[in-house]
Amino acid sequence: MTAQLDDTEYDGVPAVFRTDDTEHLLRRKGREMAVRVRELHDARDGGTILLFGAVADGCLVRIHSRCLYGDVLRSDDCDCGPELDHAMDMIQAEGAGVLVYLEQEGRGSGLVAKARGLAHSERTGRDTFTSYGDLGYPADCRSYEPAAAALADLGLTSVRLLTNNPEKVPALHRAGIDVTPIPLITAPRSARARAYLEAKRDRRGHWTPEFQVPPVQEPEPPRPYPAPADPGALCASAADSR
Repeated sequence: MTAQLDDTEYDGVPAVFRTDDTEHLLRRKGREMAVRVRELHDARDGGTILLFGAVADGCLVRIHSRCLYGDVLRSDDCDCGPELDHAMDMIQAEGAGVLVYLEQEGRGSGLVAKARGLAHSERTGRDTFTSYGDLGYPADCRSYEPAAAALADLGLTSVRLLTNNPEKVPALHRAGIDVTPIPLITAPRSARARAYLEAKRDRRGHWTPEFQVPPVQEPEPPRPYPAPADPGALCASAADSR
């Protein structure tokens, strides 16, 4: 498979070493890193590639599937947000690395399927892999071949892959890339997240430990904001004070 990047004409210079007009500084957690951006075009498993710092063979690479709940809404019900944050901390500590951010919400089935699976799991107590099957969805329909081909097109022949998912490694091997897996261990932030980590380990063979200690206590629900004051009353009050 050939990855369809946004610009594949490199005049013999691997793109990983080439400067371009997307390069800029990104400030994160009080530190700056240079970042370059590539689009990965694939109808099903495409996304975006971010190159941080002076990327070279043996660099840290995170291949991350989009999770709106975990990545953006900071949900405590999965490990996606903490894994992405931990991976970026490691890349930032080294000053270089690659993030391949794939539009593979809901293990490739989309956000609606994911929401239906979560609702089914709430009703039945089953894990989301079983719920997907009950609803007629594949447990996981993602492919990492386009991401692997894109990394090879960037000139990389060896990487340290930040992942708990063993299914990502063969895809990179098939693209001619040597892989040293580095598991991303994050403590579950809720009972639901702990159950999901256990399901991924037991059902899909993920490299996650058995967490013997209880997960973090569920936080108290946020207090509601006070009702906004009536703008008309505020205006009347201001007029009376003049």
